[in-house]
Amino acid sequence: MPDRDPATPSVDALSADLEAALVRELRDRYDWENLQRFAGRMLPPVILLSDSTTHLGRWHSATRLLELSRALVFDRSWLEVISVLEHEMAHQFVDEVLHVRGESAHGETFRRVCAERGIDARAAGSPVVDPAAASTDPRADRILERIRKLLALAGSPNQHEAEIAMRKAHELMLRHNIEETATRVERNYEVRHLGDPHKRGTRVDSDVAGLLSEFFFVKVIRVPVYLPRLGKSGRVYEIAGTHANVEMASHVYAFLLATAERLWSENRHDTRVRNGRDRLAYQSGVVGGFREKLLSERKGLSQTGLVWVGDGDLDGFYHARHPRITTRHHRVRINGAHAAGREAGRTVVLHKPVERGPSGGSRRLLGD
Repeated sequence: MPDRDPATPSVDALSADLEAALVRELRDRYDWENLQRFAGRMLPPVILLSDSTTHLGRWHSATRLLELSRALVFDRSWLEVISVLEHEMAHQFVDEVLHVRGESAHGETFRRVCAERGIDARAAGSPVVDPAAASTDPRADRILERIRKLLALAGSPNQHEAEIAMRKAHELMLRHNIEETATRVERNYEVRHLGDPHKRGTRVDSDVAGLLSEFFFVKVIRVPVYLPRLGKSGRVYEIAGTHANVEMASHVYAFLLATAERLWSENRHDTRVRNGRDRLAYQSGVVGGFREKLLSERKGLSQTGLVWVGDGDLDGFYHARHPRITTRHHRVRINGAHAAGREAGRTVVLHKPVERGPSGGSRRLLGD
């Protein structure tokens, strides 16, 4: 569980207004999920926050209560909160709409309802897999470990050696994903949120997110999140893919943002940079330059027969999670600072190991 900011109130200290605002947010989200995933076929229940320490969430058929634990809504990520809400809504749908009574709570009908709507059917509270049990594919784990080692080599001070290691890591990622999709190997997908919901997103964040979608075998979408302790909303990027690809994309996201900031600090006195207001243009150029480098590598790999045509199963998973998707485009201001950033971006070598995330511990089981 992440450390709580001492400036934010504890659960006990939360005002009645903040808790009421949270329940309204949950009700609004319930209405949206009901319309989008269940065609509006369910009658809204009473949403109750409880002090339960044994269940993150529970659907009570007899009293028509949808219960969520305060420990969940205040101490876990919003991604987990919504995952539990969707999970309990699936229970409600099986109970009140399909009227299935003779199966176990997480039986065949429940799993089918979840699969058709992009809902996590596992009784774990979140579509984010516990790192302690993140992958059940030994081969994928071996591939990820080889990529980690190559990225460590890519940190070599010898530019030629670093470039070779990065190209090999790129080829290994591409080959592995092509082979898995070509052989129709069943792949499990997970999602993760990237970015700080407390901060306003920038064009640089957007550029990096687009690069992840284009080259790192994940689907990316910007989604709203709610901050219960502050009574405010924010936005983050949600990435979806296999565990190995989500790990890699998460690393690339942090690496590129840090690298763009570092290069700006080192090169802001470039004559093409006019003043501090060129910071975002320069950093956007860095991402663009790195993208050009990846495009060149991908073109070279395609000449060896390695051509990525996409993952239809991931597309299905993504569109089930997000039934209605709006695409927006932003204009990039091309100036001298942006050109300077692109120049620097073409020299960037992706490196350092992809670290294994700290274990979040075992998840409490959801209620039936």
